[in-house]
Amino acid sequence: MSTRPATKESAPRRTASASDGATQPLPFEIVESKVRVPVLRSGLVSRTALVNRLRANVDTPFVAVFAPVGYGKTTVLAQWAERDSRPFVWISVDEHDDDPVVLVRHLAAAFNGVTPVAPELLRALAGPVDSVWTSVLPQLASAIATAGPLVVVLDDVHVLRSVESIEVLSAVADHIGDRSSFVVSGRAAPRLPLPALRAAGRLMEIGLDDLALTSREAQRLLRAAGVHLDFDDVAKVVRDCEGWPAAVYLAGLALRARDESESAPALAIKAGRESGLAAYLRSEYLSRLPPKTVQFLRRTSVLDKMCGSLCDAVLGSEGSARELERTERSNLFLVPTDRDREWYRYHRLFRDVLRRDLAAREPNLVGVLHARAADWYEAHAQPEAALEHAHARGDTRRAARILAAIAVPVYHSGRGKTVERWLERFDDPRLLARYPVLALKGSWVYAVRGRRADSERWLGVVEASHAAQAARPTAPQRAWLALVRATLCRDGIYQMIADAESSLADMRRDEPARAFAVMLLASGYMLLGQSERADALFAAAAQEAARLGATDTRVLAIGQRALFAAAHNDLPAAQRLSDDAEHLTAEGHLENYATTAIAVAAAARASLRRGNWAAAGTELSKLRELMPSVRGGLFPWFAIQTQLEFARAYLALRDIEAVESLLVEMRKVLLEHPHVGILVDQVEELQRDLDGAPSDANVDRTLTPAELRLLPYLATHLSFREIGERLFVSRNTIKTQAISVYRKLGVTSRSEAIASAARLGLVDPTEHTA
Repeated sequence: MSTRPATKESAPRRTASASDGATQPLPFEIVESKVRVPVLRSGLVSRTALVNRLRANVDTPFVAVFAPVGYGKTTVLAQWAERDSRPFVWISVDEHDDDPVVLVRHLAAAFNGVTPVAPELLRALAGPVDSVWTSVLPQLASAIATAGPLVVVLDDVHVLRSVESIEVLSAVADHIGDRSSFVVSGRAAPRLPLPALRAAGRLMEIGLDDLALTSREAQRLLRAAGVHLDFDDVAKVVRDCEGWPAAVYLAGLALRARDESESAPALAIKAGRESGLAAYLRSEYLSRLPPKTVQFLRRTSVLDKMCGSLCDAVLGSEGSARELERTERSNLFLVPTDRDREWYRYHRLFRDVLRRDLAAREPNLVGVLHARAADWYEAHAQPEAALEHAHARGDTRRAARILAAIAVPVYHSGRGKTVERWLERFDDPRLLARYPVLALKGSWVYAVRGRRADSERWLGVVEASHAAQAARPTAPQRAWLALVRATLCRDGIYQMIADAESSLADMRRDEPARAFAVMLLASGYMLLGQSERADALFAAAAQEAARLGATDTRVLAIGQRALFAAAHNDLPAAQRLSDDAEHLTAEGHLENYATTAIAVAAAARASLRRGNWAAAGTELSKLRELMPSVRGGLFPWFAIQTQLEFARAYLALRDIEAVESLLVEMRKVLLEHPHVGILVDQVEELQRDLDGAPSDANVDRTLTPAELRLLPYLATHLSFREIGERLFVSRNTIKTQAISVYRKLGVTSRSEAIASAARLGLVDPTEHTA
């Protein structure tokens, strides 16, 4: 496939005749191929959805199709002409048409191929045309207006620059008839009154996004090029090329001769960077631009997004906003990113070419441009963008300073993976020793993300550095050093409490991690069995977390309070707290944070008490997904506590095998970390509860959804017949289900079943189902 697959080659000039398909001979010469709908080559990808949109558009008289080269504009319009019942008046515009007389002649010739044009009008166009504005053009426009529904297409109008040629277009457009369409297509919009048409609702616009290939269309295109890929790989190619048909096609050519060791997406990018695509862009676009414009494009390519003032700051000049507007009008792969058209970005592949040209032509300027961008972003309170430019500049000191300031707030915002990606750039002992506060914050992030080994390693570098230098740590270093040690709980509960208190003594009041230090203090007292003191501290931690925006810490503290409330039989409070934690988790997009596991476990237990078995199953599925992170390295006491709650839920459901498996895992953790306070006793209590469960191996002990639904009703005064009426089943069905419940719970009566279900948290003894 060519990027311009519809045939548009010039033909020799000669005089048209009636035998050529026109209704009468033309008394002047034309290029015949210019006034015919281009011939569609075989094997093209059909753009059915887009063509159908154009066919259905009979009420909006003006259509503008503008996009960079290689987006298949001509192909789409030719496919439209092939499928629309209306006749097409077509002109493939070139530089010769940037003369009003030549343009009008081609309009007349194209229209004459559809319906007869007055002979006197054609004769007037044959000689010197002095009255083109007063006579010829008005007559031609009027003839087009009264000819009935048709489509007038002027392709490649971006080559028209003269005022007179644009006035010809405007005159014809002003006279377009009902149910007819006037179509202008090209790489950039001429100076037509498009904003006014847009505001009046009379303009249909087809742009880069509309012309971009879908994955299905790209797959057909690649197959036509002899490249057969899985759909997922095609989707990656489309994503890398942003649907640009020319780039997808060139990627296909590279893939056809690919090295089997390379992936399809990698080769798509390689095709864009190393093959014909770069040369294609340079020859079709950059070579035709003024040197000053190319320099602007090349130097601003260091920016992922750009606005006028940012470009001014980076270039050390003025007038960038106007340059961006001109660039967008020229369709130089500049994509607006906001409705006000203040911010833009380059097409990724176009930007890659510009960046390579910048590195080749002005290598010493690259770092300067990034430094200026970082200055601008810091001055405008956009530290994340400043961080990226500092990193690109190689300014490690600045990058470390920015990352140390934003790592914890960004983690608390639910973007833990982003923070981990930033931290990877500093994963070098020399850098960690040079920037200890960043190293300690990174160690803490790794700890709460379940990456204990990485946390220990980063902490170890700082501790070794302090020991080697024999220097007294600063207050921020002391605060974070104590916080990480408390988080890892390496030296037992009492030291954990002492470290948390030490961290709080040195930590600033506006530090978001302060709430986590309070939460660790509460956890220490919880592990010592001082539940009232722990609950008060968890409440304080939740309050601090709300003040500081540490939503994940708030969820953890509230989840712990929900478990306390349930343990003290305050089930309404447990339900309320569980609901609050669940809402905050969703609001903060923290579903993949291991620290939310306690809140998820509390929600599962609450759902079981309500008899909402579907919700309980959903929560247990979430907990199951979080468990690898919890087991894989999160602070040991938290891992054991979470597994305990998980096991208790399974015990309530009489899933004995799952409980046994979790007990094995908990005992492994206890072998390495035995100093976890009351959790040791709770593990043994769980073992006793498991040992006391019915042991008949031939009986399935898992309660079915129907049996779980029955349990709350067994706690009421209702008879089996009355329960059956409420559940819309027979008395015998209820009796059969009740007997099965007794057997699975290891009891022999209704009262014993209720007592056992209450101990397991399957029913709320304070509520009665009416």
